[in-house]
Amino acid sequence: MAGQNYVAISELHPNASHLRMVGVIIGKTDIRSFPDKKNIGFDRYTFGFTIKDSPDCFINVASWGNEAYINLLSSSFTIGDCVIIENPLVANKDQEKEERYSPTTPSPYRLLMTEAHSRLSLCADMDTVDSLLPLLNLPGKDPRDFYSLGDIVANGQSLNGNVINILAALKSFAEPKQFTTSDGRKGQRLEVKLFDDSVPSFSLVCWDREAIQLIQTLIPRETVLFIADAKIGFDSFRSCMAATVGCKTIITVNPDTKEASLLFNYAKEASKSGALDEDDKPEDVPLDSITDVYTVSQLKLRAQENSDASFGITYSFISKMNLDSDVSKVIRTRCSRCKYLVNEELQSCSNSMCPGREQPVSVTTGFDMLVDITDHTGTLHTCSLKSPVADKTLGCTPEEFARLTDKDQTALKWTFLLERCKIYVKILPSSKMRTGVAATVLSCSMADPGEVKLHMSALLQ
Repeated sequence: MAGQNYVAISELHPNASHLRMVGVIIGKTDIRSFPDKKNIGFDRYTFGFTIKDSPDCFINVASWGNEAYINLLSSSFTIGDCVIIENPLVANKDQEKEERYSPTTPSPYRLLMTEAHSRLSLCADMDTVDSLLPLLNLPGKDPRDFYSLGDIVANGQSLNGNVINILAALKSFAEPKQFTTSDGRKGQRLEVKLFDDSVPSFSLVCWDREAIQLIQTLIPRETVLFIADAKIGFDSFRSCMAATVGCKTIITVNPDTKEASLLFNYAKEASKSGALDEDDKPEDVPLDSITDVYTVSQLKLRAQENSDASFGITYSFISKMNLDSDVSKVIRTRCSRCKYLVNEELQSCSNSMCPGREQPVSVTTGFDMLVDITDHTGTLHTCSLKSPVADKTLGCTPEEFARLTDKDQTALKWTFLLERCKIYVKILPSSKMRTGVAATVLSCSMADPGEVKLHMSALLQ
């Protein structure tokens, strides 16, 4: 890069002029506007970004100008692009403003870009680009200085309002929700779910379009994030802690660190084992709080439209329930620590990322099967039916079921296949499932005919 006459961030000083710099964009904010004090009735527009040219050197850049210039400049690049900046102004940091509104950088300076003097273009030299792109995987903060999700939950509201670093895996993200503020400005909000080996689901909220666009390019359950300077707050709506991506936040995707590598391996194993699908336990939701009745097609639609779990009642038939197949497909044994399927004869869990792998295996055995639910609008395939819900539904324990003859198992199956049931169900969008929906049966019992007639007639109107 030296041959290209680029000035390194580490070599900057306030008297420098006619600078030509190259680096990779590691952070970027949305455009904002402010009343122009010099031209009453007009607005000035601005956005900021952070550029990095070596493992330990990165700097904030502020761009100011009229609406057309700032919109054009902002749309010309995004996070992850390698850019060339020509003729920026070097200024000393305003420490108070930098700390409040910009990512923390090691440089004592900041750069200013204006339409009259400065220029930005994408770097077209592939050798330079190839040398810069690995910097995207190096966190700007000490990679060992982070909170696990378990630490955040354990510390609870004592962290409320704090800005911290988080290392976590991406579990899922919803569709961005658009809104308009009371003063007419348009905004957006993206809810993201994170997880690690201590907490199966944790909320991260993004308000900036740049952060939302970055998250949307990532693959859930296969991506680890180092989130520098996320703001922690108490979500009173859900009564739990949550993190927010703010103007100081820089997200490093799949960091090149030992801790991130371990978490990446855990994420793959947890996804494969099905442990991630078990974070919302049926008993966590009181059945009497579930009152809305849906058809099967409406349940599928809700799963597509909501990233969070949805709950409902459906009056449907169980159209597939392989009770008379191999018992190992009806009753399963899992590690009680990581939910991985295990063989009871083994002395330890075979999941290499199990948090209790070095300890004697602790298992739970119960009904663990898949059923199909059908009504006049369609079929909800591969719904999970597990103990203790399955015990109550079938009227027997796993041990009692295992002692039934093949004939008795088949007879038990047909008591459900021929009758309409009242089924309480939880649904979630799931990229793992072929149908795109993960469904769990929370309760299943024979339906009262009068109740069915009342609700079905209402749904048909």
